[in-house]
Amino acid sequence: MDDEDISRFSAALRGPVIRADDAGYDDARRLYNAMIDKRPRLIARCADAADVMTAVAFGRDKGLPIAIRGGGHNGAGLGSVDDGLVIDLCAMKGIRVDPRNRTVRVGPGCTTGEVDHATHAFGQAVPFGIISTTGVAGLTLSGGHGYLARQYGLAIDNLIEADVVLADGRFVIAGEDDNADLLWALRGGGGNFGVVTSFLFRTHPADRLYGGPIIFDLSDAETVMRWYRDFLQTASDAFYIFLGLQTVPPSAPFPPEHWGKRMCVLLVSHNGDGAEAAVNAVRAALPTPLIDWAGPIAYPVLQTLFDALCPPGLQWYWKGDFVKSLPDAAIAAHIAHAAQAPSALSLMHLYPIDGAVHAKAQGDTSWGVRDATWSMVIAGVDPDPARAAALRDWARAYWAAVHPFDLEGAYPNFMMDDEGEGRIKASYGANYPHLAALKAKFDPTNLFHVNQNIRPAA
Repeated sequence: MDDEDISRFSAALRGPVIRADDAGYDDARRLYNAMIDKRPRLIARCADAADVMTAVAFGRDKGLPIAIRGGGHNGAGLGSVDDGLVIDLCAMKGIRVDPRNRTVRVGPGCTTGEVDHATHAFGQAVPFGIISTTGVAGLTLSGGHGYLARQYGLAIDNLIEADVVLADGRFVIAGEDDNADLLWALRGGGGNFGVVTSFLFRTHPADRLYGGPIIFDLSDAETVMRWYRDFLQTASDAFYIFLGLQTVPPSAPFPPEHWGKRMCVLLVSHNGDGAEAAVNAVRAALPTPLIDWAGPIAYPVLQTLFDALCPPGLQWYWKGDFVKSLPDAAIAAHIAHAAQAPSALSLMHLYPIDGAVHAKAQGDTSWGVRDATWSMVIAGVDPDPARAAALRDWARAYWAAVHPFDLEGAYPNFMMDDEGEGRIKASYGANYPHLAALKAKFDPTNLFHVNQNIRPAA
């Protein structure tokens, strides 16, 4: 590949091709997780599906490793690749809400917050995550769980159709009646099967909810966690609560007298009738909190509550697990390691994946676990690069202490690039052989391997 090849490639695209010596290169290659620093050879900032088709063909024909970047939020930095081609979809941000059919078509460069803004005007939402800056593409393709999951399922459970550019350069539509096997693979199989250039989602009612954080001192965590493990078994699917062990941030709007305290937080979200009464019953059942900010809130605002704490450019190290039960010994291990968090931003969260998520059978989508109760993430987070080793050591030690109580696999978006193939197989469980067979059908040479990779079946 020489300069003439790159010039012809650039001329064939509507969007720009950014090279290492271009003025905007460092900004274009920068990742959400600053612990990871990659230097791609080329970044193709695609404007449309035609650009994506051209970029896939160019990367394949020139033998370049290819990474696909959507919203750019991937914790493992898998939206980039050293000395290869990044197909950057950040400019492909179209959103079209269809209020009659209760659907929304979304471009692959959109964030969940951008979609929330568009759908909220119609009192609707797609079940996405908990941070509005998260990219729709990466979140959806690996499953997508968040505040509405217990009520409406995962993001993939609401994915109706996708436009996809395959490894051989073909453009296809994956839907229930056309390339249904590809749609099955996209519903949880990550970026292994092609480049999605458009998503069509089903939307659901979600306007004003009753939600927000209720924060307890870590000394109450054992009581709160024991209550929490029992509560979900009988709670309405409209009532979602995730539990966190972290630190009260030393900044406004948190009261200065609580700055730096270790905390156990319940982030409540109720999207149904009797919401305030249901949250009041929780309040009555638990110790007096340090802070209680739960109240009426618009769904898009709820989605932004963590944005200020999680800007781009922090150091992140992730470990995850699927969790089925929370015995007393696991609770003790969680509290002990949370008390040793190496920074004010480091955390453990338990996100519910029951309710409507369990309404789907194991084989209905490629999502690997339909009988777990929670998706757990442990994240060492800090702005200081000098703290990177401490973040990794803490997250790994914490995970090693609680993993014996958990299932073998994890949500792929909560894994770094050092987990190994065994963990990926465990994350998909019985669905893995079918995924490997579909990988062999749609990407037999494993062109799309810069991801939590599913190898083509022999």
